[in-house]
Amino acid sequence: MFEAVLFDLDGTLADTAPDLCGAVNILLVEEGRPQQPFSDLRPYTSQGVRGLLRKGFGIEASHGDYARLSARFLEIYAGQLCDLSRLFDGIPELLDTLESSHISWGIVTNKRARYTDPLVAALGLTPRTRCVVSGDTTAEAKPSPLPILHACEILGCAPQRTLYVGDDRRDIVAGLAAGTKTAAVSYGYLGDSGPIDTWGADFIADHPASLGDLLFPAGRPK
Repeated sequence: MFEAVLFDLDGTLADTAPDLCGAVNILLVEEGRPQQPFSDLRPYTSQGVRGLLRKGFGIEASHGDYARLSARFLEIYAGQLCDLSRLFDGIPELLDTLESSHISWGIVTNKRARYTDPLVAALGLTPRTRCVVSGDTTAEAKPSPLPILHACEILGCAPQRTLYVGDDRRDIVAGLAAGTKTAAVSYGYLGDSGPIDTWGADFIADHPASLGDLLFPAGRPK
């Protein structure tokens, strides 16, 4: 039995792609470019602004327009953080079961705190989660293990008794480096991380219900 479960946010706990991809398309229109299909943009959501601008504009962080476009993207996104974002189906029930089983849970994301905190609040998770570690909470973000180790310290749980759940290869790399067990979720965004079965995760889950089966192999508590 795990003592704690830590979740990535975008693409794992919450489906935030509609708001993030919507912000990219608003920016594309502002720049005189055609909008891109949601299905094309969605896989890059877990990579944040860098991935979305790479897909939307074909630029990297070294490009001369990157700073201006990223600043405007974040400005747009901040105005619609949780217009369409929601918890994935099955996540509310999973969190209910964790809490009723006295298993601590928290969030470890690469999203900066200025966006993480209001989003977590809008999703109704602030009173429930035991910790929120953002991309700028520790000196390094994932794939460094530091954010996950920091979360384990807050929860008072050994990494070896903790499960980290994410939808990007960086999540799995960070969890393994921190010494946790890891679960990769195929219902998330996945990005350009290659086939999910090559990430080295201890488990792969295709739905939040599958995480429940993993956490409670003898059946969920009544």
